[in-house]
Amino acid sequence: MPPDDGTQAFEAERARLVRLAYRMLGSFAEAEDVVQTAWLRWAEADRAAVQSPGAFLSRIVTRLCLDTLRSARLRRETYVGAWLPEPLVEFADEDAVEGDGLTLGLMMALERLSPLERATFLLHDVFGVPLGEVAGTLGRDAAAVRQLAVRARRHVQAGRPRYPVAREEGERLAQAFFTAARDGDVGTLRAMLADDAVMRADGGGKVIAVLNPIVGPARILRLFAGLARKHRAEPATFLGAVTVDGLPGYASLERGGVLQVTALAVEDGRIAGIYITRNPDKLGHVASRLGLARGEAPSH
Repeated sequence: MPPDDGTQAFEAERARLVRLAYRMLGSFAEAEDVVQTAWLRWAEADRAAVQSPGAFLSRIVTRLCLDTLRSARLRRETYVGAWLPEPLVEFADEDAVEGDGLTLGLMMALERLSPLERATFLLHDVFGVPLGEVAGTLGRDAAAVRQLAVRARRHVQAGRPRYPVAREEGERLAQAFFTAARDGDVGTLRAMLADDAVMRADGGGKVIAVLNPIVGPARILRLFAGLARKHRAEPATFLGAVTVDGLPGYASLERGGVLQVTALAVEDGRIAGIYITRNPDKLGHVASRLGLARGEAPSH
């Protein structure tokens, strides 16, 4: 393969490699670092001996991600509060892109897997890589990889949404939830919440956020009612409906100019999960899309 064809082959795979690395790591910054390292290794490889650039590059990226995951898990042990994956956000005025079927709930379920289980599930069940090829990538025999796949599917099954929400319905739900939460409308919120609803918020120690999951409608309602009373003089601003890793949600500007992305997991027409990302390190791409600088109001 001539050198110029090598660059072309890599660029043809780049978007898929970034998506794979992001799904493995839950961070776009780390995913882009991994893919850049993969490019350096690709540039040094004997490409004439490579039969399938896609398979070869997937193997490099997966192995780099496994190394990164081991150190990332150590960092998360000292992470302040709940950790959420960096949100993959699509805005309502953008054309919907074909996704890979993973929602934020499934991304959270993947956190319960070992690095090898996570890699097996993503490569085989999400990206369609044959198990034999997965075994080669992971340096395991086929029987061991089949067992990894079975265990991974068992762990993530509960995270699969049974009733995906249409985009228009998701936008309506997101707007209604934001308004009720901002106003402390306990009656409306209670009607929207499932009996086993859970709320998680990720501030990363950079901005104020609840440190532990809030479990059950009663506690969630008390929290939103209290926030509405406390911030009545400076209410939040709705910046737009978004889709967050396949879930309906919205972007908002909260008290003090804090950018926030909220995703809503819906089961049987009611909200079962509320995922709030406030850590500014995870929202740079959203702020850029909205024309925001940290701590500033949106430009018009």
